[in-house]
Amino acid sequence: MAKITPKATPFPSKEKVLAFIRESTTPVGKREIARAFRIKGSNRIPLKAMLKELEREGILESREKKKVMQPGHLPPVMVIEVADIDEDGEQLATPPDWDSETPPPRIFLAPDNRSRAAFATGEQVLARLTRNEDGSYEAHTIRRLGKTPERILGIYERSSEGGRLRPTDRRAKSDFVVRSEDSRGAVHGELVVATLKPSHRRVGLREVRVLERVGPIDTPRSLSLIALYEHDVPMAFSRETEDAAKAATAVETLGSRDDLRNLPLVTIDGSDARDFDDAVWAESDEDSNNPGGWHLMVAIADVAHYVTAGSPLDRDAYKRGNSTYLPNQVVPMLPEELSNGWCSLKPGVDRPCLAVHMWIDTDGNPLRHRFVRGLMRSAARLTYEQVQDAHNGDVGEIGSHLIDLVVKPLYGAYQALLAAREKRGTLELELTERRVVMDDAGMIVAIEPRERLDSHKLIEEFMISANVAAATELERLNRPCMYRIHEQPDPVKIEALSAVLASMDLPLARGQVIRPKVLTQVLKKASERPEKPMINEMILRAQSQAVYSPENIGHFGLALSRYAHFTSPIRRYADLLVHRALISGLKLGDDGLPPDAAETFEETAQHISKTERRSSAAERDAVDRLTAAFMADKVGRIFPGRINGVTRFGLFVTLDDSGADGLVPMSSLPDDRYDHIEAKHCLVGRRWGRVYRLGDHVAARLMEATPVTGGLVLKLVEGDGGDHEDENAELETSAPASGSASAWDPLKKSIAHKKLGDRRARGGKKRTPGKTSARKKSPGSKGPGRRPK
Repeated sequence: MAKITPKATPFPSKEKVLAFIRESTTPVGKREIARAFRIKGSNRIPLKAMLKELEREGILESREKKKVMQPGHLPPVMVIEVADIDEDGEQLATPPDWDSETPPPRIFLAPDNRSRAAFATGEQVLARLTRNEDGSYEAHTIRRLGKTPERILGIYERSSEGGRLRPTDRRAKSDFVVRSEDSRGAVHGELVVATLKPSHRRVGLREVRVLERVGPIDTPRSLSLIALYEHDVPMAFSRETEDAAKAATAVETLGSRDDLRNLPLVTIDGSDARDFDDAVWAESDEDSNNPGGWHLMVAIADVAHYVTAGSPLDRDAYKRGNSTYLPNQVVPMLPEELSNGWCSLKPGVDRPCLAVHMWIDTDGNPLRHRFVRGLMRSAARLTYEQVQDAHNGDVGEIGSHLIDLVVKPLYGAYQALLAAREKRGTLELELTERRVVMDDAGMIVAIEPRERLDSHKLIEEFMISANVAAATELERLNRPCMYRIHEQPDPVKIEALSAVLASMDLPLARGQVIRPKVLTQVLKKASERPEKPMINEMILRAQSQAVYSPENIGHFGLALSRYAHFTSPIRRYADLLVHRALISGLKLGDDGLPPDAAETFEETAQHISKTERRSSAAERDAVDRLTAAFMADKVGRIFPGRINGVTRFGLFVTLDDSGADGLVPMSSLPDDRYDHIEAKHCLVGRRWGRVYRLGDHVAARLMEATPVTGGLVLKLVEGDGGDHEDENAELETSAPASGSASAWDPLKKSIAHKKLGDRRARGGKKRTPGKTSARKKSPGSKGPGRRPK
């Protein structure tokens, strides 16, 4: 009987191999492909050659050792890193180790169902990824990753089993044990700061010792501390740094410094400022070749004199990167002995400084500049309000002698600088900043818009001029410079912005080179329209983020070809580097940049850009928490507001009175299925045709305010957002009181958030890119209470 030979499996084509790789949810290698197509023996050699060819053509890319995927594909479960916020306010993430030449796919990070606290920029998250049809991904948190900090902020809880510390940081994997002798008398529900005790145990909960009893969880100080801890803002200086700061002394001799003590330099800051690191002065230029021109000076505290490269002070300053300013607390980059002492330009006392003389013509164009290291004596500590009142004719506390000597020349030079600014066409956004007003006891009494005066703009223009002069001088000296760069907006974002503006009869020509002046013209056209705030926010969201870099690409927003931060080394490490570079380049002392400093500038730029984002996030979170605390006794009331974000998870609404942001969950919208039209920033109901657009005025009922997480949950009220005083008066009698046990019990809040997350997780699992469908659930359904920023 003849032997039957099995029929050989034909060698697969490129198309079949690609189809197999495309359908795989994980990276595959030669072994998996060979097994799938029954390729054996010597036939593996042409398979290897085919895969190499596909990689060279850019059709495939290596993702792991001996594994390949189509470019842009990610595994279903992986660690991602929180990166940015898109124009709709949705949080984005990226693969932490992306080494492909192609840009990584967009990853939309769904809010953590177990916690309403925002993800911190740079935080790593283990997530489950779902690929959308447009190549983007939606990520759902499996676990928030992070190391246990040296100091732990948490809520002390007492039970029959003893004391426990529940960390406020949701990234913490477990609670901690607190023995009675380590509790410092803490009471149940109190916020405390603790530190880990040494332990050699490999099982069981770690033990901690309470260092500080902060107090009740609902106080403004407690809420600010939570924001600082959650974003890992360093708050303790090393012992060496504290000793060095205490050992600092005054500069008693002039030495080689220029004597600037006879110039009427003044500091102009907010009324609540405690550190004064920049002073200004101006006079008419006496040069007959510069009629109508000005001679102005900006003098900056000489921080480099006290903080030398490689010293303990320098190491801690580098670690922090910058100061962090909360409404009720400042975490300075330098210890108080320097930030509020020797590096603060207090009136009537000698202080070392690094100053720049600048000469400009009558149109504000720079003619020349000269940097000096000097000794100055501030003539007065003025506030923005005092200077503005004096300019308007109200002498007030300033005194008539300073009006002619100081105020009038400052405003004269400012008008010239303003003309130059308008000519070069900077991006003039009008954004309302909210200010948390607190009384002497540290309690919140109001949240109001921060007023912006011409005196603010005056100081801003003087500082910009000095920053430009610093960058220009370092280029002339061929010295390393830490530039402040701002890239042009992403064309994709501009295209989306153009489409929305066109629907509002505000054309933005597509395909043209976008310049700041073009966007400012749009803003001017919209200045009298009700959509003005929304258009300002949309243009802001279309911008790239300004960062630090040793490579200069210019500053788009300011329409400047070169720009560096020079004017605040007391609170920004970048400025300190610029000071040191100038000192070295101009041979103004031996405490400038080390010879090899330029080698680490790129790494330093990335670090301080990251610390700046960290501080900004902590500052926003603190304001959100304090705002939620202020709103906690107003639950049930109805407020007029405006939709400032449209996402696949719901609407974000900014309330008119307080500027507070809250989420209207998709599930709470009127009964319908809603499509998220991303390009037009709107939700559209399929059945009834309701449309919720970015910028729409609405009336919203405050359903929940949770200060511990900074969350506000809102529900739209059918109507035009008009007067609801009668209804509010009736509701006030039944609204829960701020600070009540039911409102603040962390255990109850945690359980409520978990139930909320479960309800949301059961809702919109199937989503397509650009569209999100969700059916209305029970009237009590709630979503995350704080918009990621």
